[in-house]
Amino acid sequence: MLRKLTMDLTNRRDFLKMMGLSAASMALSGCSMTSGKSVPEISGSKPNILIVLCDDLGYGDLSCYGHPHIKTPNLDKLAVEGMRLTDCYAAAPVCSPARAGMLTGRTPYRCGIYDWIPANSPMHLKNKEQTIASLLRDGGYATCHSGKWHCNGKFNSPEQPQPDDHGFEHWFSTQNNAGPSHHNPKNFVRNGQRVGPLEGYSSELIVQEAIDWLGTKWDRAKPFCLFVWFHAPHEPIATSPEFMKMYEGKKEAIYYGNVTQMDHEFGRLMKTLDEMKLRDKTFVMFTSDNGPETLNRYRGANRSFGSPGPLRGMKLHMYEGGIRVPGIIRWPGRTRPGSVCHEPVNGTDILPSLCEMAGVEVPTERPIDGASFLPILQGGKLKRKVPLYWRYNNALSKPFTVAMRQGDWKILADNEMMKFELYNVRKDIAEQNNLADSRPERLEAMKKTLAKLHAEIDAEGPDWD
Repeated sequence: MLRKLTMDLTNRRDFLKMMGLSAASMALSGCSMTSGKSVPEISGSKPNILIVLCDDLGYGDLSCYGHPHIKTPNLDKLAVEGMRLTDCYAAAPVCSPARAGMLTGRTPYRCGIYDWIPANSPMHLKNKEQTIASLLRDGGYATCHSGKWHCNGKFNSPEQPQPDDHGFEHWFSTQNNAGPSHHNPKNFVRNGQRVGPLEGYSSELIVQEAIDWLGTKWDRAKPFCLFVWFHAPHEPIATSPEFMKMYEGKKEAIYYGNVTQMDHEFGRLMKTLDEMKLRDKTFVMFTSDNGPETLNRYRGANRSFGSPGPLRGMKLHMYEGGIRVPGIIRWPGRTRPGSVCHEPVNGTDILPSLCEMAGVEVPTERPIDGASFLPILQGGKLKRKVPLYWRYNNALSKPFTVAMRQGDWKILADNEMMKFELYNVRKDIAEQNNLADSRPERLEAMKKTLAKLHAEIDAEGPDWD
């Protein structure tokens, strides 16, 4: 059953004001203008790249995205210094597929990453897939992954590719969650060697590894590509008492504090960039792998107080709450401080965007679904050849397991392409007004496009024994 919206109409209006979505801006796509110079003219040397990913962080879970209680001063600062994306999407409404889409630039169904990957599963990101880390490594970058991996079932085994096989020269990672808890975990692996028991919380440990790599292992003759993938605020949530105390008396204190603790660690990483005088040379992007977990959806999810904001649905849904996520980018000299962009940006766009930044060729021998988002830095639109597409066969929004967005319009469908809903998500962010009956011409045109794309992607997805 779909979670009811947590905001009434009045609160949604307040949220849209917070987001910079006035009636006029909602009617128009596009972004705030930057300096007006083209990216090639101002690029100079290759930038350092930092991609920060949260796990199950909802669209409404940050202060700068309208949460009334959660304190996220460091991410709020990033939004003030850079560009906040109102229409940022994960590549899937669930963990492993979203990560595969981010790494490959391909809708994850093409790669055979259909769902979250249990330990020892045969499902994995195959060696034949070209990831952004491999492309950048071969293009002269030093590469590092710190945090949750979740792109294979047989983690740290020669039977399946590991983070280094996909381009990360240094890696400090877990297969899925930090275990047995996100406090004092025992299951991290560094470059193929088990680390053993650690003291601290996973967000702290992940950031410390990144800081240590920057300080002692990064070859400064090369630009760096650093992926920091938090476990927070995924269950089992473990939060330091000092951050829980900030929300004393609230039943949500463990969740709210967990997000604030992650924000604190993010701030520590940003401070390190400043101290190393790397701010002006580094592109930073912060986002989430999918929408927030539903409270008590499964045993152990009793701390999942995440918010989709004004969106319909949660994690595992094809409605916006499952796939639309926070997105903030900062590239000094390229992003105008405090700017807001309403152009749709997807996780699959990261590979072509970073390739363009780094002067690396995008693979041409396979379908790439993403598009470079660099035009939004100049107030433009993405030149998208493939519509935004999502598929998740186990979606809680059944019968709707497929979705596609073109411009302001979004269509939902079942796998058989027999049942449909149609929304204008620019005007109707909460997906309350199904326009399938009132806009038959639009529906038929999108059905035709979706059916063709769905069949093509379905045919490419491999079977797992």
